[in-house]
Amino acid sequence: MTVPILRNLNELRAKHASWVRAGESVAVVPTMGALHAGHLSLVEAACIDCDRVVVTIFVNPRQFNNAADLANYPRTEHQDAEKLAGLDVDVIYVPDGSQIYPDGYATNVSVSGVSDVLEGEFRAGHFDGVATVVAKLFLQTGAHRAYFGQKDFQQLMVVKRMARDLDIPIEVIGCPTVREPSGLAMSSRNLRLSAEGLDRAAGLYPVMQQVAARLAGGEGFGPLADEARSKLEALGFADIEYFDLRCEDRLQLLQTPTRPGRLLVAAWMDGIRLIDNIEVPVLND
Repeated sequence: MTVPILRNLNELRAKHASWVRAGESVAVVPTMGALHAGHLSLVEAACIDCDRVVVTIFVNPRQFNNAADLANYPRTEHQDAEKLAGLDVDVIYVPDGSQIYPDGYATNVSVSGVSDVLEGEFRAGHFDGVATVVAKLFLQTGAHRAYFGQKDFQQLMVVKRMARDLDIPIEVIGCPTVREPSGLAMSSRNLRLSAEGLDRAAGLYPVMQQVAARLAGGEGFGPLADEARSKLEALGFADIEYFDLRCEDRLQLLQTPTRPGRLLVAAWMDGIRLIDNIEVPVLND
């Protein structure tokens, strides 16, 4: 079944009004396209929870701090629509730039604290772009629930804080990371890796698992992080931007997992920047 593609906000709002009149719940799954199984798992969760599902596809220029990265980001609208046709999606919203940032647009949404570290340190302005476009998509779709993957864990924290602080009446739901059979976290950027790069990148997840297990056994993070960086460099990762243990709620640095924590990493393979994270169990006394 072909899913209707809407490009105009007024058309989307007319659909939404009919759903509200019928007393139906609405979910939104915001994406930048190039859909993979990770995205589709979010859509499936939304379809289970809500009566109506909107998938948005918008490559947001404001969250790219590298012009080449924006230019090279895969745009696969036709293939994306085919993948969604087998799911219970009601609308694909593919706004052009003027529907999101009309002439004279002058507003920026900035979330301090959780956005300042990790990705925020290495991608200046990135989370301002994320928070701004997601706030607009929440308001444009009028959704009751929104679905995001935990692979972009910091993004999930930023979006949750933004929605709470701005009193946007929406529940933001984080869904588990979906991985390739090799363990590599699914990402649209994986499409740009060579076959050898894919093989080498698959070594990231086992290294993270080993560190998490040894943290649970009581070892300190500092020496483990140094060892992990060496292993990643041996795999062919270059420019390991961060390999951090941080608490889940405020993303503050931890040396031991005395609170619910996440191991988060960003590193380059084949000239492609990859990120991943895993949960770290709380260390028992």
